[in-house]
Amino acid sequence: MSNATPPGWYPDAAAPGTDRWWDGTAWTAHTRPAAAPQAFGPPEPAAAAPQDLRLPGPAVTASGNGGTAAGRGATRTVALAVAGLLVVGAAVTGAVLLGRDDDGKRPEAGPSGSVTPTTTVTDTPSPTGSPAEDDPKVLVDQLNGITLPIPDGWEKPDRTVEPVLTMRTVNSYECPGSSSDFCYHGTVTSRIASATDITSAEELAEHDIATAADGAYEKNLVGDRIHGGITSHKVLDSASVSVAGRAGYQVRWRVETGKGPGGYVQSLVFPSTIGTESLIIVRYAFDAGPDGPPLSLMDTITKAIRPIGDSATSGGAGSSIAP
Repeated sequence: MSNATPPGWYPDAAAPGTDRWWDGTAWTAHTRPAAAPQAFGPPEPAAAAPQDLRLPGPAVTASGNGGTAAGRGATRTVALAVAGLLVVGAAVTGAVLLGRDDDGKRPEAGPSGSVTPTTTVTDTPSPTGSPAEDDPKVLVDQLNGITLPIPDGWEKPDRTVEPVLTMRTVNSYECPGSSSDFCYHGTVTSRIASATDITSAEELAEHDIATAADGAYEKNLVGDRIHGGITSHKVLDSASVSVAGRAGYQVRWRVETGKGPGGYVQSLVFPSTIGTESLIIVRYAFDAGPDGPPLSLMDTITKAIRPIGDSATSGGAGSSIAP
């Protein structure tokens, strides 16, 4: 025996006080004001009920006692049919209500309670000019609202010892003076200034440069000496600079180390382009000598830093930068 619910009018859970026509397979667009339970009929019933649906025998009195036995039997049959219709209608209402979306929309459903959602989830495209974070040619700093171009021969690693946004030269080598550490010929990191009450870009850059130098050429994060430690330094630059349309400041040192060729470090500080405009620190560390990147690459990267969504440059992405 088939369990399919026959065609008929059923309460519309999405519109209280309204009945909707179920054609035996799906809901149709036909509706009507809710009324007293009726026998099944087509979506657009004729003005007069068909002859074969008229009840035989005399009408039943209000008390239910009048009429012949045949009439009373027919009445009982109709009453049972109506009661069955009410039960089915209640089941349909409950099923549809349980299938209602949180936004109040009625899903397409059959009287049997099966529900087919009408809403789908689609990916929202990124705004024009916003670079994808998996673009190998751009480093996206979502927190600070900037992008940095990644030079040829550089990478943005998935994992780093220090939890900051990083790009670095692809090949590593054993740090001079340490057999357990690996160093890179060039590294650039971006971070938000924290644990400080300094609000001046110039003052913060001058304060941060020593920390940047120590982290690159003095000691690693656990305190072990690398490169034989810094033996001396020389200030190469300390000046205002425009970064991503903001007034910033940079300080650059040349450091000599106990082992190896030493290197160049730079602290670049400028206001964020978003939120409270907190200060951003971009640190550079380039090895000196023939294996290190050219010092001019520091300036090239600085000039190519862009706000995320910069329509003129696609946020700094799109063209590679030679080392």
